[in-house]
Amino acid sequence: MMRNNLRAIRDSFPSEIMSNIILGGQDGLVNTFGVILGVAAASGDIRVVIAGGLAACFAESISMGAVAYTSQRAKHDHYLAQLEKAESGISKSPAKKKAEVKEIYKGKGFVGKELEKITSLITSNRKAWLSTLTTDGAKVAPISRRDVNINSIIVFFSALLGSLVPIIPFFFLALKEGIYLSFILSSLTLFLLGFYKGKLTTGKPGRNGLEMLLIGLSAAILGYAIGYVFSAKV
Repeated sequence: MMRNNLRAIRDSFPSEIMSNIILGGQDGLVNTFGVILGVAAASGDIRVVIAGGLAACFAESISMGAVAYTSQRAKHDHYLAQLEKAESGISKSPAKKKAEVKEIYKGKGFVGKELEKITSLITSNRKAWLSTLTTDGAKVAPISRRDVNINSIIVFFSALLGSLVPIIPFFFLALKEGIYLSFILSSLTLFLLGFYKGKLTTGKPGRNGLEMLLIGLSAAILGYAIGYVFSAKV
C-alpha cells in the first residue's frame, strides 16, 4: 500500500520538478560534505565544523537558487522573444509561416492530403500555430514566469536540505563520531538520489546510484585531504 502511494506521488510530480529536487539536493550535499570534512580535518574543533558547514550550506543554497533563477529566466525571455517573432511573422507573412508549419509536419512523416489537412487545421488556430512555430520550429520549450519562480525556489530548498544532511550529526555527537555518521548518512543519501535519478532517466538506477556516490566520496576525500594538509597537527 505504501509503495503504491509513493509511486502515485512520484508520478504526479512533473519530471522537471523532480530533476530540480535531485539537482539541488545532490549539489548542496556534495559541496557541503567536502567542506565539512575539510574543516574537520584542519581544525579539529566541532564548533568551527558546524559554523563552516552552515556557512557553506546557506551560501550554496542561495547560489544554486540564484543560478536556477537566472538560467530559467533566460529560457523564459528566449521563449517570449521567439513567440513574438512567430507572432510578427504570422501577421506579416502568413503564407510563409504556413509553409513552415507544412515543412515541420512533413519532417514528421505526413504527406499528401494528410499533410494538407493537418497544416490547415494547425494554421486555423492562432494559438496552435504559434505553439508549433516556437516549440517544433524554433525548438524552444514554453516556460512561464511562474515556472521560473517555482523552479528556482525548489532548487534553493532542495540544496538547503541536501546541505543539512552532512551537518546534522555534529549537533549531537563528538567530532570523530560526527564524521563517521556524516559520512554514512551522506553516502546513503547520495546513493538513493542517484538511484532515483536513474529510475527517472536512464533506467539504470544501480549504476546511477554508484556514480553519484563516487562523486560525493571524491569530494569528501579531496576536502579531507586539503584540510589535513593545513591542519595544526601537520
